[in-house]
Amino acid sequence: MRSAALFGTTGAFLGFLAVAAGAFGAHALRDSLSTERLQVFETGARYQLIHALGLVAIALFLERGTGGAGAAMAAGWLFLAGQMIFAGSLYALALTGVRIWGAVTPLGGLCYLGGWLFLAIAFLRR
Repeated sequence: MRSAALFGTTGAFLGFLAVAAGAFGAHALRDSLSTERLQVFETGARYQLIHALGLVAIALFLERGTGGAGAAMAAGWLFLAGQMIFAGSLYALALTGVRIWGAVTPLGGLCYLGGWLFLAIAFLRR
């Protein structure tokens, strides 16, 4: 699978899951989680959706070709890592209450930051 198709398909699927997670949090979890844990869950869904859109943007960038592809691919992989680590750890924290997941979350945030930085570099190289 080409990188553009991989990032576009994955981004669209993660966007779908983010909307589903948001609805699940708002309806199914509202009565079973504390306000604090529900807020953590919603933060995970919000960041997942934002970065799913980022993956789709990277796919469109790669489809256009010419310059910056390496940096764009690095951005895509960092966004994917951020999805797993940042959003995943927030979901785990919210659903289990196990606080150690909160210690993992900043690593995912660093992946997200790195992804945005590499995306900026990709545009500069274009």
